Amino acid sequence: MAAYLAVFVFLLLVCSSCRADDKLTPARPLSPGDELISSGGVFALGFFSLTNSTSDLYVGVWYNQIPVHTYVWVANRNTPIKKSSSVKLVLTNDSDLVLSDSNGGGGGGAVWTTANSNNVAAAGGGAGATAVLLDSGNFVVRLPNGSEVWRSFDHPTDTIVPNVSFSLSYMANSLDRIVAWRGPNDPSAGDFTMGGDSSSDLQIVVWNGTRPYWRRAAWTGASIFGVIQTNTSFKLYQTIDGDMADGYSFKLTVADGSPPMRMTLDYTGELTFQSWDGNTSSWTVFSRFPTGCDKYASCGPFGYCDGIGATATPTCKCLDGFVPVDSSHDVSRGCRRKEEEVGCVGRRRRRWLLDHAEHEDTGQVLVREEQKLRSVHRRVQPQLLLHGLCLCNPE
Repeated sequence: MAAYLAVFVFLLLVCSSCRADDKLTPARPLSPGDELISSGGVFALGFFSLTNSTSDLYVGVWYNQIPVHTYVWVANRNTPIKKSSSVKLVLTNDSDLVLSDSNGGGGGGAVWTTANSNNVAAAGGGAGATAVLLDSGNFVVRLPNGSEVWRSFDHPTDTIVPNVSFSLSYMANSLDRIVAWRGPNDPSAGDFTMGGDSSSDLQIVVWNGTRPYWRRAAWTGASIFGVIQTNTSFKLYQTIDGDMADGYSFKLTVADGSPPMRMTLDYTGELTFQSWDGNTSSWTVFSRFPTGCDKYASCGPFGYCDGIGATATPTCKCLDGFVPVDSSHDVSRGCRRKEEEVGCVGRRRRRWLLDHAEHEDTGQVLVREEQKLRSVHRRVQPQLLLHGLCLCNPE
């Protein structure tokens, strides 16, 4: 009997050092091996390593009830911390989260921290704050009065999950963008980002560095930005609110009872919508972008991408009066004027129409007044009017 009692006491002591609740407090830091579990068991937060051959540790949020570790947010994506017995994630008395390799959180050992002082002061002080992992996957610092002074999804990585509003800024160099991983096992910030266009606050663009890579459908002012049919009976709604001072509030909405879903910008610049298939224990992609002719300048100078029709194969073509630059007639490298057109015989003005062509950047054809739309752009089956002087000097 004494032996059983000793084992029982030992198990109690072991479990007392494990973290299985949803809150972080100044008195209870998080160490490697500990986890926070959201109240409904949907998400977990803790330390993780992406490969067995590295000592690099990250703090992140992943699906708790899915056998494949799928990360939706990473705190220290650009500053991994080495495995150590003194590594801790701490909530300070000032309501800041600090990831450190030294006890107590602060000092020179901090590799990642939040900066909540202004938000805390505006909310009336930070005494008694807790950090809570919600069933939405959002990790928030909450004051006793209920004010949230920091939210992990205000600093997104590469993923948007349903039923949480994300702020996407169209300000240049803003951090409020979806940022792809550097590689499949490297969560550091990659080349591809998704956010608003700093030159036009009415379209969402995926960028490759500073260059636009492809553009989502332009926003018309409607609250529902798009509807995507999943590979089940469920639909995923993309809603958007453009009344923010410097960007959008973007949200994915699904019905109760839907399987886990996510939107991810991967390291190749592809945006995928995925749902979890419990039968195969894997993520299934039910929609992906870019498709067809979505990429910017995919056909080079004086070329255009022809992809009209649901079953049409996107094909690069040259404008009238131009021929492929490539001698093998590979139009993807662009086009040049036909030799007989260079002389501009007769110097007649010529015009031609490209039916169904997408307009250039939408900000040039939209009018806004006090952040409300007064007129809507002409995007449904538009015609792009091209004109020039004998194809030599386009106006």
